[in-house]
Amino acid sequence: MKTITVSGAVILRKNPKTSLPEIFATQRGYGDWKGWWEIPGGKLESGETPQQCIVREIREELATEVKAEKLLGVVEYDYPAFHLTMHCILCTVISGELKLLEHEAAKWVNKETLHSVNWLPADQLILPEIEKLLISSSSI
Repeated sequence: MKTITVSGAVILRKNPKTSLPEIFATQRGYGDWKGWWEIPGGKLESGETPQQCIVREIREELATEVKAEKLLGVVEYDYPAFHLTMHCILCTVISGELKLLEHEAAKWVNKETLHSVNWLPADQLILPEIEKLLISSSSI
């Protein structure tokens, strides 16, 4: 089975109105999984680290510069056509407005709304770590 290695950006911010921590979720606008939600990101290129990949991918997909802060976890998942290895990286926005260049929709979700979207199967595996992050960031 073919393996695809990607980086996913867990973009964290404090909501400017509520001060609650939240992450940026995007809805796929194409392919077999159109309409499903994911953390944004994409495939690693040859010679690229997962951190370099996520900075490039977010620039390309969302016209935004992010800082790759730390690795939250690595997800392994078997889709019908391929095996996915996804490096989930905590990121913060350095500059830009998160413009949707490839996705159908996007929203900020917090610990209460994290499960309100239909996450891709592989992305569901990192949700426990994201929940811990959202809870621990509440006290900051």
